[in-house]
Amino acid sequence: MDVFLISCTPVQYIKSERPIGPTMTESHKQILIVDDDPEICELLGNYLSRNDFSPHMAHDCQSARLLFEQQPFDLILLDIMLPGEDGLSMCRELRAKHDIPIIMLTALAEEVDRVAGLETGADDYLVKPFSVRELLARVRAVLRRVHHAQDSEQNEPVRFHFAGWILDLYLRRLQSHEGVVVPLSSAEFRLLSVFMTHPHRVLSRDQLLDITCGREAGPFDRSIDVQISRLRRRLNDTGHDPRIIKTIRNEGYMLVAKVEQEYD
Repeated sequence: MDVFLISCTPVQYIKSERPIGPTMTESHKQILIVDDDPEICELLGNYLSRNDFSPHMAHDCQSARLLFEQQPFDLILLDIMLPGEDGLSMCRELRAKHDIPIIMLTALAEEVDRVAGLETGADDYLVKPFSVRELLARVRAVLRRVHHAQDSEQNEPVRFHFAGWILDLYLRRLQSHEGVVVPLSSAEFRLLSVFMTHPHRVLSRDQLLDITCGREAGPFDRSIDVQISRLRRRLNDTGHDPRIIKTIRNEGYMLVAKVEQEYD
């Protein structure tokens, strides 16, 4: 069967590949594809179907919302350039209410545009043109991380207390001691959870990217730096001398706050 290169122009055939067999954890996962190009939606939908996912298509944000209200989804593939309301706006709206994984699809190759997707709470992004095989790998990596996080919660502390904050693993939420709940994207939740379980230990960008995104960092990959910056803002930990997450020059990042674990 065919693997295709997805671009802004008509679909290009690039080589022949067989579908990659599903795992038990991903079989029949519900995927919402939001793209205004019917040809791209059909191509992605067919390929995901052949790999044992259940795809659903929408061509604008309004249609996507209607589908989202009708049934739960396991992951959203969301194009940035949509008619009317753009994908960044919808991503921001979804992230304020839900922790569903979101992968942004964009024809914008500028770094600032990729950063904008991560800033709104996306878990990952793909820049067009991309192969459907790469997209499948990204989808599976995100779903594996979510599944692993859910399984791990059974053997981990229920809550972490640190620097006046509480991270609740069961409810997947961050709140202050005053009870103010701060929404986190699934990527931010995973990143903060990693710091909670590895306090006072320097974690390199490669380590953090592998844990949170399931891939290695490229020479110009700033996605972890963006996620750290976003997480610091959530924690009110900005400024020249952060008190929770420190930057260790030429090495990575370290959680320096005292962490206390709570078990039910």
